[in-house]
Amino acid sequence: MQTECSAGAYEFPASCGRRVVARFDGGRMSSDGGVILVKQADDILGLSRRFAACFRDKRHPGFVEYRVEGLVRQRIMGLALGYEDLNDHDALRHDPVMGLVSGRLSGSRANCAALAGKSTLNRLERSGHKADRYCRIIADHEALAGLFVTLFMDQHDRAPARIILDVDATDDRIHGHQEGRAFHGYYGHNCYLPLYIFCGDHLLSATLRTADRDPGKEALADIRRIVEQIRSRWPRVRILVRGDSGFARDTLMTWCEDNHVDFLFGLAGNTRLYDRIASLSAEVRDEAATTGRAARGFASFDWITKDSWTRRRRVVAKAEWRHGNRYHRFIVTTLPQGMSDPRHLYEQIYCARGYGKPHQGMPDGSVLRQDLVPHHPGQPAPAVVLGRSLCPADRSAKTGPWPDQPGDGDLWHHTRTTAQNRDTCNAQRPSDCPVHAGHVPLSA
Repeated sequence: MQTECSAGAYEFPASCGRRVVARFDGGRMSSDGGVILVKQADDILGLSRRFAACFRDKRHPGFVEYRVEGLVRQRIMGLALGYEDLNDHDALRHDPVMGLVSGRLSGSRANCAALAGKSTLNRLERSGHKADRYCRIIADHEALAGLFVTLFMDQHDRAPARIILDVDATDDRIHGHQEGRAFHGYYGHNCYLPLYIFCGDHLLSATLRTADRDPGKEALADIRRIVEQIRSRWPRVRILVRGDSGFARDTLMTWCEDNHVDFLFGLAGNTRLYDRIASLSAEVRDEAATTGRAARGFASFDWITKDSWTRRRRVVAKAEWRHGNRYHRFIVTTLPQGMSDPRHLYEQIYCARGYGKPHQGMPDGSVLRQDLVPHHPGQPAPAVVLGRSLCPADRSAKTGPWPDQPGDGDLWHHTRTTAQNRDTCNAQRPSDCPVHAGHVPLSA
């Protein structure tokens, strides 16, 4: 039976003394009015314009209907609205609001829509290093990578005294037979393993990688590029690189030491390290058994591995016993003994990084499609990364001068939630743990 439809008006019961009428003759309409606010932000930041400047258009000008800047803005606005698939743009190209924010309400030719369809956008996203018959929009990948760092520095009126670069990799689960799929034993499924570098809430780098590669061995190239770009504009800024034990690689740490970059990395425990803090562990275990509550202690010592490190480095150990179980952790750092005691260094600086995953604590799907590398046209497109903070749960950061005493100029990290997630603090006694004390500065 065919559904009866009415193109006229439908009257609902009156409310508050007024008639309530639904009409269906509005013509071309859109449900995405919020994108106008996104356009205003884009106009202020100039993101679409600056992003489009990183491409070279080799198409014949006389036959070009959709300019690169318009294509870039259309794709960014679509992602902001949650339209991650290029197929969505076959409908969005006729949306009046999308046309409004893109500055095109109609095509210049009779047989062209106001905006580009999926095929044109696909040629933009598959832009390579040189032009070919099917792809004549060429991306300058070095300029694209540097743009995120430039945008970060442009947000500051003056150079901060210190900044923290948080580096981490996270899983992006895949289904089917995508190119480059690999099983990751830690996450327990096939995934990509993109590498992120953040400073506070600012995304500085996002690199799509397969899950069968070690992020610690590949992070050096991105960190070197970012540090060199930052120091070319802020030569006096002090930089701390922070990450988990996957980045405690001798090549990365040696480069940081040789280039006056501080680091703070987790360090995987082993028998030699556990033996090194055996006496501290016994004291903490006895305290926990006596009080019936979690107990922890800290130690700092110089350390070198048998064959993987080329020099001695400072290691901070946390010995913790809780419910009869051992929870020992180690970190390695260049920060000297006099700058911060071991407890402060571990609880208030290292734990401030939180989970370190851009999508942890976010609703499902917050890390969306990653169109960062070319993919086989017969396979589903890889995902596009949306930049999130490394500590999405209630984290804020601000930079400024670095006074001797904590103040408004310090770089702060809100660790009330994220540190509890990272360090397995005693949830029953948050007031006893310095990590849950609220805002804590980087320097004591």
